[in-house]
Amino acid sequence: MAEEKRAPKRAALSPRESKLLELRNYFSRRRPRFIRMNSWYIKRLKDSWRSPRRSLDNKIRLQRKGFPPMVKVGYRGPKEVRGLHPTGFEEVIVHNVEELERLNPERQAARIASTVGRRKRVEIIKRAEELGIRVLNAGGE
Repeated sequence: MAEEKRAPKRAALSPRESKLLELRNYFSRRRPRFIRMNSWYIKRLKDSWRSPRRSLDNKIRLQRKGFPPMVKVGYRGPKEVRGLHPTGFEEVIVHNVEELERLNPERQAARIASTVGRRKRVEIIKRAEELGIRVLNAGGE
């Protein structure tokens, strides 16, 4: 019986990168939820973040007590692991099977583009399994 390549659970990271990724995940859990001013009592406003820096009397911008925190540079994660998936993989958007061939299974994981249909999606997942590449949004396929 032929050996079946399995996609790795985690990316091959250096000890330093692993530690930084762990640190980023730790601080991400403690990072506050940034919400839009007045979204808590004006129903038509969604709570997705909008910068208060263009407003004159915005209490979030003035950092008044009792108002949600403002987005600041100090909340960023470590530069070396910024943009990585929580598992440590670098995400690469894939549109077809040929694009899978260019991926490094140790460091990169595939994310199937939203414009890909079901038939091609199944082909991509099957080929990724053969190559040992992790597909982040495989679903129940």
